[in-house]
Amino acid sequence: MSKKLYPDAKAALDGLLKDGLLIACGGFGLCGIPERLLDAVRESGVTGLTFASNNAGIDNEGIGKLLRTRQVKKMISSYVGENKEFERQYLSGELEVEFCPQGTLAERMRAGGAGIPGFYTKTGVGTLVAEGKEVKNFDGQDYILERGLFADLALVKAWKADETGNVVFRKTARNFNVPAATCGKVCVVEVEEIVPAGSLDPDSIHLPGVYVQRMILGAPYEKKIEFRTVREREAA
Repeated sequence: MSKKLYPDAKAALDGLLKDGLLIACGGFGLCGIPERLLDAVRESGVTGLTFASNNAGIDNEGIGKLLRTRQVKKMISSYVGENKEFERQYLSGELEVEFCPQGTLAERMRAGGAGIPGFYTKTGVGTLVAEGKEVKNFDGQDYILERGLFADLALVKAWKADETGNVVFRKTARNFNVPAATCGKVCVVEVEEIVPAGSLDPDSIHLPGVYVQRMILGAPYEKKIEFRTVREREAA
């Protein structure tokens, strides 16, 4: 049995959780979110957390569950719609929010994973995003300095993994999971299926096992959607 494989989310996070962590979390809406691991974080009772994630799920799903229990101090996010509790906490001053353009957030995670402490981008120049950041001119164009993200812990959801931790994501569920995984000091992955080492096509690996320290089998999953839209039935 793989030394990286743990029996459940609580066991996989044992010794890793403490108050005040910066956690990089994969997912986009409800697609590709590490729900088993997030549930275990909630149940641990740790507080003062900062999450770097595209969004905070929706009310009572994903990181939204941790907002309900007041375990999140700050969100570094690009899209924060569809979450009334997020909105309420932000407007009442209970939750600190660092808005980050979506591409910039992905690059901040990728840069952190590559050991790059900062990079320049035109995105956000002349807007609130640029406030307090260094501005540098390249070839007559202004760019702002963005910092790479170096997280204490990365929580990731994947489709398949082999016993050595090589990971494959399924279609758009790859989203922020790869850059989130690489920028964490420790990366914990929950997957839908574990397969024998050597059974995955090496050219199809999205996240090499060198980035993965721990993993769990999270299946079975309920495929959730944010909005159910159906066509009205026409009269016979």
